[in-house]
Amino acid sequence: MITNSFRDVTITFRRSEFTGLLNYKTIFADKSFWRSLLNTFILSFANIFCGLTFGFIISIILNFKIKGKRFFHALFFIPSMLPIALMATVFGSMLEYKNGIVNQLLRGVGLGQLAQRWLADPRLAMWAVCSVSIFMIGIPIMYYTADLTTISRSIMEAATIDGAGMKDQIMLIIFPVLKNTHKTIILSMLLGGFREMERVFLMTDGGPGGSTEIVGTYIYRATRSAGSNIGLVCAAAVIILIVAFVISFIQLKMTAKNGQV
Repeated sequence: MITNSFRDVTITFRRSEFTGLLNYKTIFADKSFWRSLLNTFILSFANIFCGLTFGFIISIILNFKIKGKRFFHALFFIPSMLPIALMATVFGSMLEYKNGIVNQLLRGVGLGQLAQRWLADPRLAMWAVCSVSIFMIGIPIMYYTADLTTISRSIMEAATIDGAGMKDQIMLIIFPVLKNTHKTIILSMLLGGFREMERVFLMTDGGPGGSTEIVGTYIYRATRSAGSNIGLVCAAAVIILIVAFVISFIQLKMTAKNGQV
């Protein structure tokens, strides 16, 4: 793939001509590529936001002695184990304009004016795609729940004796202590965004007008439309792999520094 990124190669590989950095220059000049890269980061940040906020809050709640704790753990964890293609298909149906459950509920309660073409409006489509992230917080909850058990009870008891309320204990003790967990979740979710394709492909197919195009769908579409030069696709793939490799390298360095490998 790397070799072909420097060549003008037909999809049948019958013709191959060295072109140097021409393929890379073409990709860097393609606004669609940069938009797909930006959308990939937006999707990753949506995953990160949901994981760090909802994942953390739910983990704190489940850390208390409440009835049905295992049930709620399973309830939040199961969606993360479901195929993303299934989640995307279900959400795509829910957000459909005419028969989708979201718009039907809005019309049913007299708020029909709020019904939108969630997946067909360029202003809303990316938000709609990112909304699936709220149901993918099972892994962050698992990370937080595991690391919450490592916090000494004596520290929390001492804070209570000193007059620290629950809010202060969470913000001044628990949240800082779990900084390594935050970093792990951030980097995992950031890298995971580069592996996403099914969600966008099944919900919007990168549309409307490329407003939800991410690197996965960009590569897929570029492969189909490459015509006589598959080298362009290889160049785009190499660039994306380099970005993903840098993120993976940072994650491994941080994991090793924390003594987890």
